Amino acid sequence: MALQLGNIAQSYGPLKAADGKNYGLADFKEKIIVVIFSCNHCPYVVAYEDRIIAIQKDYAEKGVRVVAINSNDSVKYPDDGFEKMVVRAKEKHFNFSYLHDADQAVARAFGATNTPHVFVLDEKRALRYVGRIDDAWDHPERVKTRDLRNALNALIEGREPKPSSTLPVGCSIKWK
Repeated sequence: MALQLGNIAQSYGPLKAADGKNYGLADFKEKIIVVIFSCNHCPYVVAYEDRIIAIQKDYAEKGVRVVAINSNDSVKYPDDGFEKMVVRAKEKHFNFSYLHDADQAVARAFGATNTPHVFVLDEKRALRYVGRIDDAWDHPERVKTRDLRNALNALIEGREPKPSSTLPVGCSIKWK
């Protein structure tokens, strides 16, 4: 069953990361964890990468950790294979963890459907926001609603994110 708003996320991992380490949910000690289901080849993800890097930079000192997870089938989609994840993370200077969900168990547990698909977990690891990053994936200069930043600001200030869910926009996860 997919993770529902208010429910506690199941612990996962460890998953192999592009930085050569292995991480599970319990390894991240920050107050707020932003899990973004991602990949290498989706044009939506590529368009959002710089904004994801900026979010990690802007919110790190506020106790926020971004964790991107690639759950795509890398046999049918070799551009999403682990070796290419390592290259992409280095090329783009990712300042967030980029994990490989090879068996797709984490994506199934969360109920992820798209890349990117955002899940924000609070300090108890309860789901507090799910959906999109903002309202203009292909034109950052046209963004009017910064949904993920708004959710993070609300949680940091002790408020409920409003809205707590939006429709994720992006490519479908490539299931095995």
